[in-house]
Amino acid sequence: MKSHDLLVIVGVAAFAALVVGAVGLALVWLVRRRSFRWQLAVVAIVPLAGAIAGATAVARMMFLSHHDLLVMTVVTSVSAVVAIGVALVVGMATARWSEALRAQVRGFGEPAPLPAAGRGPSEIRDLSDELASTQHDLQQARARERRLEESRRELVSWVSHDLRTPLSGLRAMTEALEDGLATDPQRYHRQIRAEVDRMSEMVDDLFELSRIHAGVLRLAPEPVLLGDLVSDVVAGADAVARARRVRLGGRVEDGIELLADPTGLSRVVSNLLINAIRHTPADGVVEVAGRTVDDGVELSVTDGCGGLGPEEMARVFDVAWQGGAARTPGEAGLGGGAGLGLAIVKGIVEAHRGRVWVENRDGGNGCRFLVTLPA
Repeated sequence: MKSHDLLVIVGVAAFAALVVGAVGLALVWLVRRRSFRWQLAVVAIVPLAGAIAGATAVARMMFLSHHDLLVMTVVTSVSAVVAIGVALVVGMATARWSEALRAQVRGFGEPAPLPAAGRGPSEIRDLSDELASTQHDLQQARARERRLEESRRELVSWVSHDLRTPLSGLRAMTEALEDGLATDPQRYHRQIRAEVDRMSEMVDDLFELSRIHAGVLRLAPEPVLLGDLVSDVVAGADAVARARRVRLGGRVEDGIELLADPTGLSRVVSNLLINAIRHTPADGVVEVAGRTVDDGVELSVTDGCGGLGPEEMARVFDVAWQGGAARTPGEAGLGGGAGLGLAIVKGIVEAHRGRVWVENRDGGNGCRFLVTLPA
């Protein structure tokens, strides 16, 4: 065959294929809203129809005999029937996989976990797995939202209680002073000052927590020697620990330096230390330790609280959670007792791109709060 004839055949076949392809695209557009099976059927027909159209055009140009054209037409027609059948079967299977995926989407908001698709193409299975994973994340987010809402309600209730009690005492003491019924005015004045300080600490905690939740907490990072900072905090809490007959101990590795906000980090250590002192019985020990780890610096505060259950561990850093519904007035030097200290610790640590968690000590006789911060 001459090269000229070959070029003519290629051109005629290409033209026929383009025409049939354009018609196929138009058909696909017309059935774009129909089931997959119809679109797959069109996709199966187009190449075979293009081959038949090209062969017919080449035969009319006398490049093929009528016998060869008949043979090719029969072969392509049989192939077309088989291809359409296969396309319809694949289309029906795809429709079933799509229906299963749609059923999974309908159950997306239900509490029951979505079963991941075990059949179908990898894309369908991947999408099904992603839906199941997203539903799990959504359920966790809803659970966190419920816990936050419960924490907000508890916070309002508990803070109202903690404010109402000292306010009632302040009113009674001021009335006694006004009426001249106070036998020891100086003691009343000292008590009023103590109650005012306690309420002021509570308001400061609420303000700090609101800044954390609003994402407007401002940090001023600078190089901090962890040993010096911990020593200062322990010295400040020593009087409180002695009053409760709790011994303070521990050790921080020498030379540990990290980039952190000194005020915020002092607040973290102080809150953890005061929390440990509050929950450690008399003659107990609270230990503070600091060391370098692979991903930064680790600080731990160990107490003798007796251990925490699974539910308590899940809620220990929630706002206003105190491990029980009973409320008692705050003790001197131990803060207002509104359940904000550990929530503030978590907010400050996360603002430093760190992590805080709690675990039970071996033997279940206490807890260990651990903070990791980037060096």
